[in-house]
Amino acid sequence: MNVLVIGSGAREHALCRSLSLDPAVTALHCAPGNAGIAEVAELHQVDALDGGAVAALAVELGAGLVVVGPEAPLVAGVADAVREAGIPAFGPSKEAARLEGSKAFAKEIMAGAGVPTARSYVCTNAEEAAEALDAFGAPYVVKDDGLAAGKGVVVTDDLDAAKAHAAACDRVVIEEFLDGPEVSLFAITDGDTVVPLQPAQDFKRALDGDEGPNTGGMGAYSPLPWADPKLVEEVLETVLQPTVDELRRRGTPFSGLLYAGLAITSRGVRVIEFNARFGDPETQVVLARLKTPLAGVLLAAAEGELADLPPLRWKDDAAVTVVIASHNYPDTPRTGDPITGLGAVVAEDAPHAYVLHAGTRQDGDAVVSAGGRVLSVTATGADLVEARERAYRAVTRIGLDGSQHRTDIAEKAARGA
Repeated sequence: MNVLVIGSGAREHALCRSLSLDPAVTALHCAPGNAGIAEVAELHQVDALDGGAVAALAVELGAGLVVVGPEAPLVAGVADAVREAGIPAFGPSKEAARLEGSKAFAKEIMAGAGVPTARSYVCTNAEEAAEALDAFGAPYVVKDDGLAAGKGVVVTDDLDAAKAHAAACDRVVIEEFLDGPEVSLFAITDGDTVVPLQPAQDFKRALDGDEGPNTGGMGAYSPLPWADPKLVEEVLETVLQPTVDELRRRGTPFSGLLYAGLAITSRGVRVIEFNARFGDPETQVVLARLKTPLAGVLLAAAEGELADLPPLRWKDDAAVTVVIASHNYPDTPRTGDPITGLGAVVAEDAPHAYVLHAGTRQDGDAVVSAGGRVLSVTATGADLVEARERAYRAVTRIGLDGSQHRTDIAEKAARGA
């Protein structure tokens, strides 16, 4: 199978790494990719938001499957353009991707499907926002209706800060605060059959102890030893399958990766948000535990044949990923700093620990930072304690001037708290 992956982050590196280990994949391409992906796939330059250009590249390469990684190309309709060119695409249509592209649309779908979620208001001006904030009280939850690279949500006790975020957005969803731990659960679907993956938990705040501003994610782990063993089955029945069924009923079938961000509240499971693609950094740990070869699963989803696949197989190992970010992230990050120690991780820690590139580029013989989140250092182990030890040992080998990372990824779960 000849596969083309669209994107340039650590999520795409994780996807490419898994695909490169799949015996069914005879050629692997990525556009535009990054310095790390170049080690496992042939890179090509393309505007990832230009459906025509992506489709033309796929035709030129003779791709038998195109995997669209990030949300922005999906919302722009890139998967539609690929399918119109006669090539199977893993990723929802532009219309179905509105599930992530518009928080208000997602709430509408959840209401139609009877999916449990937070009560909310859609607000388009300061007066509406003030009324909604007053109705729910603190902590205030204000979400940009559109795409914001994982940083469009403000949760705060500061009313002025909540109003300021609402004012900075064209349209916002203001909702009640959901208590309890958060869980990310991915599911692969062909628009009919839904196949859930293993749950993960990510860490959105920039600093230890869940302090600091929201980010795109600073780390993740899987499995979740504290979670109810029936959680996946419950979410499949009450959230994932009803959502897929509702979208199909409306004539906008969702085929690809459906990501449910969940809160395990005192009143039960509630959906915080939906995404229309693999999450980053959760993908890094979920794929690290997947034993079933990935390409055949993605192709079956793209071709409407998921029901014919045997159940997915999973490793017993735990996985932890720690994000190394640039100086000043999540504000305007500093880029262009040389990265050292990548070879040391390979020499000292492989195969149990490895580095997935996010914001990197090749500069002559050096690899330098090229974004906010630069690397995802990922490790597996017999349990979370061992996986954490391996991940953080590998982190110490990496040199990046001014870099930052959280030191408490999976710490509570590893000690049984």
